[in-house]
This record gives sequence, structure tokens and C-alpha cells, in this order.
Amino acid sequence: MAFIRKVKTASGATAVQIAFKIHGKITRLIHMGSAHNENELQMLLGLAKQKLIGSQRSLFPELDSSTNKTFKIGLKQSFSELLFKVLIEQYNALGFNNLADEDFANLCVARIVEPTSKLDSLRVLADLGVDKLNKDRLYRCLVRSVEHNYRSKVEEACFKHASTQGISLILYDVTTLYFEIQKEDEYRKPGMSKERRLEPQIIIGLLVDQQGFPLGLHSFEGNTAETNTILPVIEQFKARHGLTEITVVADAGMMSAKNLEALTLAGYHYIVGSRLHKIPYGVAEYQKTGKLSDTQTITVELKDSRIIYQYKEKRAALDIRNIQKQVAKAEKVVSGQSPVKRAKFLTAQTKDKKLNQTLIDKAYALAGIKGYVTNLDLPDKQIIAYYHQLFAVEASFRMAKSDLRARPIFHHNRDSIEAHLTIVLAALSIARTVESRAGISIKQFVKTLRPIRSGTVTINGHEYVAEAEIPPAVIEILKNIKS
Repeated sequence: MAFIRKVKTASGATAVQIAFKIHGKITRLIHMGSAHNENELQMLLGLAKQKLIGSQRSLFPELDSSTNKTFKIGLKQSFSELLFKVLIEQYNALGFNNLADEDFANLCVARIVEPTSKLDSLRVLADLGVDKLNKDRLYRCLVRSVEHNYRSKVEEACFKHASTQGISLILYDVTTLYFEIQKEDEYRKPGMSKERRLEPQIIIGLLVDQQGFPLGLHSFEGNTAETNTILPVIEQFKARHGLTEITVVADAGMMSAKNLEALTLAGYHYIVGSRLHKIPYGVAEYQKTGKLSDTQTITVELKDSRIIYQYKEKRAALDIRNIQKQVAKAEKVVSGQSPVKRAKFLTAQTKDKKLNQTLIDKAYALAGIKGYVTNLDLPDKQIIAYYHQLFAVEASFRMAKSDLRARPIFHHNRDSIEAHLTIVLAALSIARTVESRAGISIKQFVKTLRPIRSGTVTINGHEYVAEAEIPPAVIEILKNIKS
């Protein structure tokens, strides 16, 4: 009887052996090699399996057990070829290969697999089996990206891809990306930071479709007001693609009365969140005689639009818990238990502090209510459902910041920064496509495929290609991606 066994060595490595046992005693051992990590271990186990089924006799006659030759095996190199090939296939399927820039494609894949600095991307690519990209080629690629306007070409490809699925909504939001520098310049400036940081930053505006697939990315000076970014972005998008009707969905922070008026005059449809600075009249009148029920809506008609107010019990429960926490905090300040001088629901007059009951009552009256402003002639529930698809752009931002690590940015001039953002945009497009087809997060996708290694092994001085063994679960994922 022959079987494969793993034995810990004195150095901490794991030896893989084929053991031959007769009548309960091991009579012969074939040492396949020693593994120092999981990838090497899987490679050696795969070779041992091949040896067990007898294929090695015909492939490697010099290793016949009838001879006294020593069986020496070494792992020359291993890399995640499968992961690289799958991501490149998605890159090509999106039409990015029309850029005809292999270096740009490699940098996009590296950004997905292990987002790191541009120079360290060389190490990531080497682990994927790409070792021909060097420092000089890398920086020349960044220059080409700006000189040949890769951003515009990537956005064109994204729009073409999204159009095949149908674009019913254009979702827009902004975020901030900070820099590890102390001194600002004309582009990188301190402003209202999403991360509450003080470093110089830039503003990033992202357009996505209803599925969260990116359609465009724009950057602005760090002190630009969010409300001043949406109109130029939408106008440019409309002109580039020759669109006549666009429905824009944006958060309340994106819109001002001036923006809504401009969107209306330009012929756009829109759905935006409404800031609740006071209790809406319609809601106040209803609350005098009755209690709002779950998902109930109250509509207020305006000149060219309407505001839909919706009450949700789940949202109300969360709002009430937050109000109670803020009230408790203010009460501690009033009683002297807390040294905090300022708190919500607190009125301070000289040295006296007291609760602002009017503000507390207003907060409770607004608990669970959210407003939506629109000029679309659609049912209220459909408007609300469209607005809630904003989670798609928020998810894309989270992916860009966490999985793709778009921040912090270490480049110093604007061209390099824009090149970096173009790589992030292309990588985000690939990642969103993989997630939608594979049904798992891009992080889990990379974690699943990266350990599947191909490589080159040496056996008694002869080199052999070792193909990757793909588990059934991964085969199923690959089928979903290609379908």
C-alpha cells in the first residue's frame, strides 16, 4: 500500500513523502521535497499525487525506483497565473484592451489583487507571473495615460458596457482623498473632509449606473463645495454621449435650490434627498390627528416638483435611540457629571446650562421621516426605491477606498494623480464586473484564486511546468464569470 504523508522537519518546514507500507511496516519512502509555505506545500502534494497514480514513470523515466538515483525535487518559481488570466480576460471584455497598453493593464490588475504603491506593484505582478515590467516602464505608462487621455477612453468603454444592460438612472456622489503632505498647492487643498482629516485633499466625483458600475470619475480642488461639482460633471457626461434625457439621483448634500433650478431648466429629471430643517407642514398637520404608519408617505406639491416624506418604523427606532443618547449626554453636562461644554439639545446661557426641550421635541417629531425631492411623474414608492439605489455608488466608493486603496495618494503632481485615478477607475470597473458575475466580493474572489499556483519545478536537474489544480468550487466560480 502506498500513501502520501506530511512530516514536520526540524527546521519547521513540511516534508512531503510517498510511503510504501507492507504488513503495517513502512518499507520505502520517496521524499518529494520540503515546503516552507502553503503554496509550496500544495505544489508538492500535487506532484506526489501524480507520482502515486503512476504517471511519473512515463514522464520521468530517470526516476525509476529500480535505479539507485536520488529523487531531488525543487520549486523554481510559482505564481498565481489563473488569477491574472481571469482578471485580464475581464479587462479585455470591457474593451480596455483597445488602449493597446499592456503595462496599463498590468497595473490595473495589480491594483485589484494587492493595492499598494506603484513601485511595489512590481512585486505583486511578479507574484502573478509578470516580471517584464520595470520602474522606467511603469512611470512611462503613467505619462502615456495622461498624454493619450486614457480616462476618456476608459469612460467610453464603461458607458458602452453599461448601455448593453440598459442605463435607467445616473447616480452621483462625491468623496475626498487626502495626501500625506503638510503644504497645500493649487490642487491639493484643505476642505470639508469625509474622513475628518486636516491634510490637503482633493474632491472626487463618481458617476455610476443603477448597478453601481462606474461611468465617469472627476477630480476637483480640495476646497470645492460639493454642490458645485454635480452640474459640470452631468453636463459633460450628457454632451459626450449625446444623451437627451437623464435622470440624476443624488444625496441631499449634492443639491442646493440653485442646482435644482439649473437641472430643471436644462431638462433633467432628478431625485434627491431633502434636508429636514423643520417639521414639514403636511407631516405636522397629520401628527395632530393621527400616528404615522410604517412606510406611509405624505406628498407636498411644489411649482415644478414635489417632496415625498416617508415614515419607516425601523428608521424611527434608530433615530429615537440616537436622540436618547444625545439627551443623556446633554443631561450629564447639565448635572455637572460631564466636563463637556457643548452637546446637542443643550442651551448654554452664561454659566447656566439647560436642555433645549423645543429642539428635543422637534427631533422626536422627525424620527423615522425622510424626504425626497423629484420632478419625475412616477409613483411615490418607485421614486423612493430609485433613491435608495444610491447605495450602489456608496458601495463603489467603499470598494475604491478599501479594496483598491485609492487613498492616501503619494503622487506629487496633478498628472500623476490623474493617472492614478484612471487606474483606480479601470480597476473598479473590473472589480464590479467580477462581483456581479461571481456572486462574491472582489476581496473574497482574490483570496480564493490567489493560492491556486502554477509554476516551474526541477526534478533531478530537469525543469517541468506544473499546471494549477483547480478545485471544483473555483471551477464553478469561473463558469459564472464567463457566462
